[in-house]
Amino acid sequence: MKIRNLVINAVVAALYVAITSAFAFMSFGAIQFRVAEMLNHLAVFNKKYIIGIVGGVFISNLLFSTMVVYDIVFGVAHSLLSLLIMSGITRKITNDWVKMSVNTIVFTIGSALIAWELYLALQLPFWFSYLTVAIGEFVVMGIGMPIMMCIDKKIHFSKRIEG
Repeated sequence: MKIRNLVINAVVAALYVAITSAFAFMSFGAIQFRVAEMLNHLAVFNKKYIIGIVGGVFISNLLFSTMVVYDIVFGVAHSLLSLLIMSGITRKITNDWVKMSVNTIVFTIGSALIAWELYLALQLPFWFSYLTVAIGEFVVMGIGMPIMMCIDKKIHFSKRIEG
């Protein structure tokens, strides 16, 4: 990996951690709106952002979660699997809005992993947790779509990272 890509991914991870820190009160638990999840849309512009996103999830869960081990395992798995699935599904799609829509749906469906975590760790009802976490994921990523598109017009995410 080139140094530039490493630095950019470090910045992405730092942004994810900073946003999660600012909104930690609503980023964990059965009802969660993790605002930093909108950064998942960076992978739509270039899959090389996956490293920074997953790194940000790992560090955020390490620093702010009350269920550190569970959140590291399930949270990182949710992010990594969802991003890889989205990358595979959208490989031949060129429209960023369509890619972001697919990304939002994949993450929303993948919220089942977080519901399973909450069931195992806290004995919360699986279906209730799935519903509430999925709604939070869908809302944050849905709102994140126009925000990320607007930022992309100024920053050009796909050109920032090499390759």
